[in-house]
Amino acid sequence: MRLQFRQIILSLLILFGTGAGHAEVLVLVHGWASDAGTWYRSGAMAPLLARGWSDGGVLVNGPAGPGLLPVQSDSRGQVIYRSQLPAEAPLSLQADLLAAQLAWVQSRHPDERVILAGHSAGAVVARTTLVTGRAPNVDTLVSIAGPNLGTPSAVEGLEIVDSKPFFCPGPGIDMLKHFIGGSDYEYLRDSYPALVDLAPLTLTGWLNQQRHPDISYLAVIHEIPGAAGDELVPASSQDLNQVPALRGRAAVIVLPVGHQLNPADGLTLAQNLTLQIKTPDA
Repeated sequence: MRLQFRQIILSLLILFGTGAGHAEVLVLVHGWASDAGTWYRSGAMAPLLARGWSDGGVLVNGPAGPGLLPVQSDSRGQVIYRSQLPAEAPLSLQADLLAAQLAWVQSRHPDERVILAGHSAGAVVARTTLVTGRAPNVDTLVSIAGPNLGTPSAVEGLEIVDSKPFFCPGPGIDMLKHFIGGSDYEYLRDSYPALVDLAPLTLTGWLNQQRHPDISYLAVIHEIPGAAGDELVPASSQDLNQVPALRGRAAVIVLPVGHQLNPADGLTLAQNLTLQIKTPDA
């Protein structure tokens, strides 16, 4: 897929292997209503593997703490770990679990550069972990279609769960919604805490006022041609430069695609993460 690059907000200065050098570890964080397998199902992993990255496995949190579900792969060199989180849980809880996973990664790769990339809600989870100081070895954050200012779609989901039509008051609404929506509605209901965090001016309102680490930031914006964003998140919310604490600090790449992960996201990561992304005034 042909990539479209925009420099309206911020021009990119890309420096070859000087300074921090090549990225060694990439941690991928999935979004709401998803899981660690989405990076393969969407085709986003293929361009990374084709460029020499290896799949190190899936990061999980068990009774004994964080660990790894390994895969049959040569995990030497540049390694990708895919985080598995409870996508319906509050984003602050997901950030706690991600922090534990990142501590495990740091123990295994103490001297290697780490890039953290999150799709959709995963981008907010990743940034929450960063600003709370629990990802000290991360030097680049990539937000892919992230609702960094929140999204009206989360409000719509909350309204569906909260609605009580006059003809069906009280507990009967749950029966009606189950009949109409089945398991999709049940997941929406169970995701209520996550949807609250993804609404504008809730968790994101607090997060966007916090001091952010002095690292590199890249916003990959999904923007359907002719629209101001994708079908779920406005482009302005996806742009990290609209975050007060990050204004003018993030590089931006725009892809002409919908909200879901796709091969273009993997290609964008593959093309940029073997280079050190810096803003012009860095």
